[in-house]
Amino acid sequence: MSVYQTLSLEISGRVAVVTFRRADQLNAMNRLMQSEITEVFEALSQDDGVGAIVVTGEGRGFMAGADIKEYAAQTAIEFDAFQAAGTRMYAAVENNRKPVIAAVNGFALGGGMELVLCCDIVIANQFAKLGLPEIKLGLVPGGGGTQRSVQKLGRNRSNLLLMTGAIVPASELAAGLVNEVVDAEKLMPRALELAGMIAAEPAAAIEALKALTAHAVSGDLAEGLAMERDVLGGLYRSETGQQRVKAFAEKSAARAKAAK
Repeated sequence: MSVYQTLSLEISGRVAVVTFRRADQLNAMNRLMQSEITEVFEALSQDDGVGAIVVTGEGRGFMAGADIKEYAAQTAIEFDAFQAAGTRMYAAVENNRKPVIAAVNGFALGGGMELVLCCDIVIANQFAKLGLPEIKLGLVPGGGGTQRSVQKLGRNRSNLLLMTGAIVPASELAAGLVNEVVDAEKLMPRALELAGMIAAEPAAAIEALKALTAHAVSGDLAEGLAMERDVLGGLYRSETGQQRVKAFAEKSAARAKAAK
């Protein structure tokens, strides 16, 4: 198991928890953290012992974007390298074979919100605030913020965030991005509960569902429907699928008989 400097990894049963640990910087992402996020998520994607991933931040922040001191001091070559490495990092989260649940415990700004946009399920506490404030620097997001925000929130809502740099409560993004807003003390228990529920389901079906819903965002509908049918057929014909369908049918019959 790798030893990380900017984050921690804990695995309990089939659930992995990745925690950003630069609390004194509101978990702002520097080049080392970017590299370690990529490394840990790529490793977890290939770990068949893990069924779901929870990602959160230490302290008052989920991730307050890029480390501005390091970011401002970059040369042009370093900037290009940082952006290229960022593309790989976001892909490691978004295209992970395992469902990724964001437990947003505070500020998720810039690159932090872009990471949230890559996650499959988002749980936030009542103090969480999100935004894409790059316009305040005369810039635009570089980690997919303009594209994924439109996919999940719609163009007009995204334009308001992007063009004003507004930082808003998680509750304002409940339609399209944030699944639930809970009290702070319930954030990790709820995220872990969901992760455990998902990890307990057949891994092949969960992985297929993630791929199918991802395709639905930007893919051709007819192609997606064909993919869905093919995946369903394969799962249904598998030994596990047959066992689960038969078991469900038997339970349904027993319940119907008992209800008479």
